[in-house]
Formats: sequence, C-alpha cells, structure tokens
Amino acid sequence: MASTEPHLCFRSFVEALKADGDLVEINRPVDPNLEAAAITRLACETDDKAPLFNNLIGSKNGLFRILGAPGSLRKSPKERYGRLARHLALPPTASMRDILDKMLCADELPPIPPSIVPTGPCKENKLEGDEIDLTQLPAPLIHKSDGGKYIQTYGMHIVQSPDGKWTNWSIARAMVHDKNHLTGLVIEPQHIWQIQQQWKKIGKDVPWALAFGVPPAGIMASSMPIPDGVTEAEYVGAIIGQPIELTKCDTNDLHVPANSEIVFEGTLSISETGPEGPFGEMHGDVHNCPKYKVNMITYRNNPILPMSSCGRVTDETHTMIGSLCAAEIRKLCQKAGLPVLDAFAPFESQVTWVALRIDTVKLREMKTNSKEFSKKVGDLVFNHRAGYTTHRVVLVGEDIDVYNGADVLWAFSTRCRPGADEMFFDDVPAFVLVPYNSHNGDVSPVRGGKVVSDALLAGEYTIGKDWEAASFKDSYPEELKTKVLENWENMGFRQLD
Repeated sequence: MASTEPHLCFRSFVEALKADGDLVEINRPVDPNLEAAAITRLACETDDKAPLFNNLIGSKNGLFRILGAPGSLRKSPKERYGRLARHLALPPTASMRDILDKMLCADELPPIPPSIVPTGPCKENKLEGDEIDLTQLPAPLIHKSDGGKYIQTYGMHIVQSPDGKWTNWSIARAMVHDKNHLTGLVIEPQHIWQIQQQWKKIGKDVPWALAFGVPPAGIMASSMPIPDGVTEAEYVGAIIGQPIELTKCDTNDLHVPANSEIVFEGTLSISETGPEGPFGEMHGDVHNCPKYKVNMITYRNNPILPMSSCGRVTDETHTMIGSLCAAEIRKLCQKAGLPVLDAFAPFESQVTWVALRIDTVKLREMKTNSKEFSKKVGDLVFNHRAGYTTHRVVLVGEDIDVYNGADVLWAFSTRCRPGADEMFFDDVPAFVLVPYNSHNGDVSPVRGGKVVSDALLAGEYTIGKDWEAASFKDSYPEELKTKVLENWENMGFRQLD
C-alpha cells in the first residue's frame, strides 16, 4: 500500500498545510507569467500562508497547479518552522534544532533501501514524442529579469553513476530552453556534476529524471550536502524508519518516488549546452549550461508543481539549503573534535554565514588562541563540500543563540574587532553565485573571499566569561524574572512564546 503520510507524500503534505491553516487556495485565474511568483514572493517576505494556485492560465490536460513557498516560514513564533517540520513527521512546534537533529540522525543509523513497486500515482498520465512541448506548459516566469521560465526550482534531479552504485537526488535550478529541453546549473562540486563527469569519461549522456512534488522527506535530503557516494533514498529511509517507495522510469533504469506529482524522463547531455539565466537567486548571471532532454512526461491526475520564488529572506534557499549545510558543518566540526555545540546559517546573512556556538570550557582545555583556533576551523570548513556556500564563519560563545539572527549580529558587532579578530582564506573554493565574487572584475569568482570572524572575547580562551550582558536574561535575579513572567499577560502584554 502506498505511503500517504505528509512526510512521504506531497499531496498529503498539501492537505496537512490546509489542516494547519497554513494554505491559501486561489481558484481565480492566475498568470504564471510573474503573477504567481509575485504572490508567492510577498508571502515569503511576510511569512504568510503557502499559496496554492488551482487555476493557472495556460494549463492544459491538467498540467498543472502550483504550490508556492513549500518550505518557507510561518508567521506564528510557536510554529515558525512548521512547514519544515511537516517534511519530517515532526510536530509543527518543532524547533530548528529539532529539525536539523532529525536530518542528522541518519548518520548514526543503518541505511534502509527503498521499496520498488510496479507502479504508482505518478504513472496515471503520460506524454511522449510530439506530445511534449515544454514551451506550452504554464511554467512560471519568477522574476521580470529572468532569462526564461524556471519550471525547476523545487523538483528533484535523479542521476546514477555508470556502475549503478550511487544514485543521487539533488535540487538544482533549470529553465525551459525549447519544446523538449531544459538548461540548468551543473557546477563543481555538486554531486550531479560529479556523476556527469563519470559519464563523460565513457562518452555517454547521463540517464536522468526530474521528479516534482516528491515525498517531502526526500526533498529535504536532496537539499543537504550529504557525503559523496551516499544514496539519498537510503538516507531518507534511515530518517523516517521505513523504505521509501520508488517505481521504475519507462525510458531508462532510474527509479523515482512512486507518488511524485510530475516526472520528466530523459538525459543530461555531456556535450550540448545552452544559455541559462539570468535568474533572481542571490543575483542573476547568464551561464552556458548543459541541456536536459525530456523524452517522456508522466504525472498524477490534477498534479501540483512546487515552486520556490527565490529572493531576499525568507524562502527555501534559506530555510532548507542554508540550514542543512550548517547542520553538516556542525557534524563535520564535531567529528573533527572541535568543541562546537550548534551551527546555523542566519537568514539575515542570505545564509552565506554560519555561526558556530562554541563550548568554551572545552575550548580552554585545548590551550589554544584565537588565531590557531580560527585557522583550524577555516581550514576544515572552507575546504569541505559542506562549507562551499559559506563565506563567513562567526565563532560565538554559549550565551549566544545561533538560531537567532539578532543574537549573532549582536555578538559579531560588539565582540569581533574588524581585521584583528578575523582570518581570511583566499585559496579555498568560493561560491560563484555570491555577488561580490562574480561582480568584481579584480577577484576570482571561484576562489577565496572567505573569513572566520572570531566573536569570542579573549577571556573565553583563558579564564572564562568575565562580563555580564545588559538583558532581561542576565541583568535580574531569578526570583524577580519569575515574578515578571508570571504577571506579564495580566499587565496587558501579549503572550510570550
């Protein structure tokens, strides 16, 4: 029997958002040319409900509806991360730490291989040959200056190494090129790039599938920089404690989630390229990128295409990709014996920063200093795939909540002397999409531009905390704080979370 829990079925996930009061169904005609994305972008910037567009102009043969902001934030402080929690069968009140711990738990668990089923809802309808015309689909134009219609912002690419030992799931943007081709970013050190290089060595195009509306737990794993060679389907199985159900593609030997909303089957070229972009992610650049050829489309009845309207905080780029990279960095540091308690990418930094909360008791046991410790952290993080998109690491003490951007900014602004408490790394891989790399002609867009900023005060390396912060938490006796909190609402203030 097909799994229908919200974390295992995208259609059930949408229904769960509706039950949570976190969905707006829009039944009037909406234009996929900017209008759907504009509504979604405003919902992201105001932490409002996820919009479901049931009546897209240009939809034909049921293809398709759009769900915007599938992994963005909720307005309620108590359920701020509720949409992400629903991806993982956690309660809507789960904290970001709960969510990241759930994703990291698979590292300590045996992998659970997927269950292969003969068919699934993704096979209810089929288009092939001349029936396929991507230019006639209501693919969204997301920003007015985008170079094309980005149908792929929240789907899952599926490729496999030539020897069949490694199947990779990943998210990478792709836009409509012509009636049966997409173009999209395939860049080092992405896993999809690594597998493409393996196929290039044997001179064959890469068998490929792109699944939209996959099990939410699967899309979370696709966003995470898990180690090279690890198959996401098995990783997801470990997270959820059961096999994920896959079914075989009709035109190649790949397997896709059986309850996917829409599946493109085809090949990723090792030689043919086409223009891609600009795209309003962190910024827009035009690239010459590999072509994906679509040979078949299968889809559920009345399918839903998930869409991320990328931009300024907060959307899926921040809540998922940035957060999950930080989780991997936490694990990386801890495995290397560094005294890291927590790691998070503050949304306010466009997730180009990662704040590391340091256990200063263990730090003092190391008998180290700022320069030595900063170098050790930077060498580890910036030379690892998990740190590829991170350009600033901020070191903070136990009193700082790394999940609170204001807390991190306060520490950075008041405890890190510019230059003197910073160590720069100019010979490490850079994230090409960060504007200060790609828009400054006198610097390499692919090397350097990274820094460790030490916001640990000198005493935290030697004698321990020798200051007191001026705050409600630190400046008043416990008895008085309890009295204030117990009477807070009676005095006419809003309920505290």
